[in-house]
Amino acid sequence: MDYSFLGASGLQVSTFSFGTMTLGGEGRFAAMGNVQVEEARRLVEICIDAGVNLFDTADMYSNGRSEAVLGRALGTHRKEIVLATKVFNRLEPGTNKAGLSRRHIIEGCEDSLRRLETDYIDIYQSHGFDSYTPLEETLRAYDDLIRAGKVRYIGCSNYAGWQVMKALATSERLGISRYISEQINYSLLARDAEHELVPVGLDQDVGIMVWSPLQAGLLSGKFRRDAGKPAESRLNALDAPGNIDQERLYNIVDALGEIAQGRGVSIAQVALNWVTRKPGVDTVIIGARNEVQLQDNLAAATWKLSDEEVERLDQVSAIALPYPHWHQQKFGAERNPPAKHVR
Repeated sequence: MDYSFLGASGLQVSTFSFGTMTLGGEGRFAAMGNVQVEEARRLVEICIDAGVNLFDTADMYSNGRSEAVLGRALGTHRKEIVLATKVFNRLEPGTNKAGLSRRHIIEGCEDSLRRLETDYIDIYQSHGFDSYTPLEETLRAYDDLIRAGKVRYIGCSNYAGWQVMKALATSERLGISRYISEQINYSLLARDAEHELVPVGLDQDVGIMVWSPLQAGLLSGKFRRDAGKPAESRLNALDAPGNIDQERLYNIVDALGEIAQGRGVSIAQVALNWVTRKPGVDTVIIGARNEVQLQDNLAAATWKLSDEEVERLDQVSAIALPYPHWHQQKFGAERNPPAKHVR
């Protein structure tokens, strides 16, 4: 397992991290998995044995149950690992129970600390953008939590590029802690982030944490051209994130299958490996319903795609540039080269 510094921080994170959406099994998250404490302990051990040091959760996963299961499963490993969770979404009815107000952030932090059975959160992340709360209020609340020793670093998730930039500028103006990471949906099927979010991460040294690198299982190898619906998939009960072009999906999976067959690995490993090769990506979050699935996903860290294989997958998954990017490339390429590949 390789490690990278997360953004401009001194915090090192593993190439693959463990996402805990499958833990807890309550409400709408039951369709994603129903991993409870004993099985979660085994998954944690497998991850740590493979070199994984980052474990990511959120207060909304199974209405807090995921955090509780993870906290119990980590046990004595807590000090060895980097623990990340999120705040933003509503867990219960009532006013001031959602968003990124000072009140909800501090209340959410206290609740997450209790469920996780820990004294501090390594990376506390905004799970979405709050259009109603001033960024000054949100970021000062985070800064106060850092000063109190309850949070070490802060990050954002599901922000637009301009929202990330505005938050960074606000932190700089106020002289307070800034987001060190952005957690984004990024996969062969979801490359929209390359237009704004990846460039802002590279330019501002904000580390990229990738969620759903297999696009809710569509790139796992279970979905093949002219094949029936798989018996077991979260997509049997849930919709995939984003809008899916079926023909493009099958073209990508066909290419993944040919590369996988040639290398003697799974299609999922090829799809995961591709994401790790993209500029600015510091860690890729993988989840699992069981040990077999987890072991196979983690094996993607033991080999690397060739430059030629990456280029082939880039081409088959390419999407059109939106405005103003196509205009800048067509009429101003001399002054607007493609995003750099290293920080």
